[in-house]
Parts: sequence; C-alpha cells; structure tokens
Amino acid sequence: MPTYVSLVRFTDQGMRNVKDVPKRIGSAEKLFEQVGARLSQLYLTMGRYDYVAIIDAPDDETATKAALALSSLGNVRTETLRAYARAEIDKIIGGLP
Repeated sequence: MPTYVSLVRFTDQGMRNVKDVPKRIGSAEKLFEQVGARLSQLYLTMGRYDYVAIIDAPDDETATKAALALSSLGNVRTETLRAYARAEIDKIIGGLP
C-alpha cells in the first residue's frame, strides 16, 4: 500500500483549541479509516510544521480525500507528499535509461 507523508500545521482555530489535540488525533484516525486510509504514525515536531503524519492509503485519490476531510474540520492545513520505500526506489531508479 502506498505511503504518504503529511506535513501538518495548526490553523488559528486549531491553536486556540490545542488542548483538544489528543481527542482530535483519535477522531482523525477514525476519519481516515472512513475514507479508506490509515494514520500509521504521527509525530509532534518543532519548527515550520506542527506534526508529521505517515499515512497509508491504497491510492492518491484516497490520500487526497483523507487530507481534504481532515483539513475541512478547520484545525489544520496539510501538505501531503507521496513517499517511496526502498524497494520502490530501486525499481524506479533501475528503470532509468
């Protein structure tokens, strides 16, 4: 199953309600499951982004749906990247002319 890395930033609304984050993480996991994705790992980070989320989804459309569903709640904004595992890298690079 493809892996995606989401760089997550709080919105003003999300920051005002930061104490609700543990509950919101559980809700996000359920939301992802509803659209066919899975929140594999989540890291609170320092710097430009507040969280880094590792998401498993069957395809780009499902990953996009998960990111849009989460962002539509108004607490975070995401930037999502497709991540390729080592075996996938070898296959991609191995196919270069």
